Amino acid sequence: MNEWQGGTSRPHGAGGGRSRDRSGNGYGRGSGSTQPEGVRAMPQVRRDAGSGYGRSEPPLPPQMSPHRGTVPQQSQGYDDYSGYNTGQVYGGDGGGRGGGAGPDGYRARPRPNWGRRIKWTVLTLVVVFAVTSVATYFWADGQLRRKVDLSKVIDRPAAGDGTNYLIVGSDSREGMTADDKKKLHTGSAEGKRTDSMMILHDGSNGPTLVSLPRDSDVEIPSFVGSDSGKKYPDTGRHTKLNAAYAEDGAELLVRTIEFNTKLHIDHYVEIGFAGFAGIVDAIGGVELDIPKAFKDKDSGSDFRAGTQTLNGTQALAFVRARHAFAASDLARTKNQQKFLAALASQTATPGTILNPFKLYPTMSAGLGTLIVDKDMSLWDLGQMFFAMKGVTGGEGKSLNMPISGSTGGNLLWDKPKLAQLVQQLNNDEKVTVSDGQ
Repeated sequence: MNEWQGGTSRPHGAGGGRSRDRSGNGYGRGSGSTQPEGVRAMPQVRRDAGSGYGRSEPPLPPQMSPHRGTVPQQSQGYDDYSGYNTGQVYGGDGGGRGGGAGPDGYRARPRPNWGRRIKWTVLTLVVVFAVTSVATYFWADGQLRRKVDLSKVIDRPAAGDGTNYLIVGSDSREGMTADDKKKLHTGSAEGKRTDSMMILHDGSNGPTLVSLPRDSDVEIPSFVGSDSGKKYPDTGRHTKLNAAYAEDGAELLVRTIEFNTKLHIDHYVEIGFAGFAGIVDAIGGVELDIPKAFKDKDSGSDFRAGTQTLNGTQALAFVRARHAFAASDLARTKNQQKFLAALASQTATPGTILNPFKLYPTMSAGLGTLIVDKDMSLWDLGQMFFAMKGVTGGEGKSLNMPISGSTGGNLLWDKPKLAQLVQQLNNDEKVTVSDGQ
């Protein structure tokens, strides 16, 4: 049965009618209330608490949400006829991407700019690498022991083309303990002598490595004492080349070599027993092919034939051995050339240079024991190192100083071949001289 109200005939629940609950509040479509039904039914989402709000909470400040700050301006939030929400509650682009605000009034996070991030990452890595490289250079440069003053050398021959390095391996036991000396078979002799001497020429026609046997017969020229400053005249005295070093050190050795060869020495590099062994150990050993087995109790050598990896102790024994060979010192200089070229070749690799766990120990082991001239820079040392590597890389040549005979104990240089060799080096020409070995 239909209920009639106010004389107006509308069925209860009809489309345009209004129903009442027991409290007398109208609800449903066409309600006389000025608020949408959703707001009246769910007071927790009302934007204010007017007089019709039946709960006991105090009224909210105007335009404030119970959850966040100020409620943004609504854009056509309700249908004009029904009063129901149309889905566009908060303004903007209706939830579209990139620039529209979310339901809480905050804008969406923009997409990451990967191109910009990659650019800054690469730039950061470049800067870090540059700073590290510069710091490493100055650290390494500061490790060089610049003790040899070539300005004390008198009556020097004119410099030629290219650069000539005098590389000296001394039997210095500096910094070695008694156990080190026993392990490396160095003995305990006082002072320093030269176990090896080489001239490395670096020029436009490739590097040339010339070994100077320590038993070479040379004349000690006039010289100025490295410590006393006193000038000693040339008396025509002949002796073995390594005796010049033992007599007055590096400056007299350079003076004697320049006087007897007429070749200008640009830089001096010396390394002792401990430093040599330390470099080899730092790079993890040096692989070497030994064609014939040999033993030498004085140097501690005991090698089988074939390819093998030598540690620091074995490497030092290899380059010092001479009593196992008929050619004695000449055979030893050949082994020294072979080993140093292999050492340079296996050290100057990406596996060492780009690996800080190998690079820094290797540099520390070598630089801390090197003695160089006062004008030697780290750049010069690097040039020498790569020239040494080029000797066996097909770019250069190695030979002994040409020998013509001996006095019974001292080896005599072949003077015509020596003159030709020096001329080719001074003119930076391709070396054609052979040592005949």
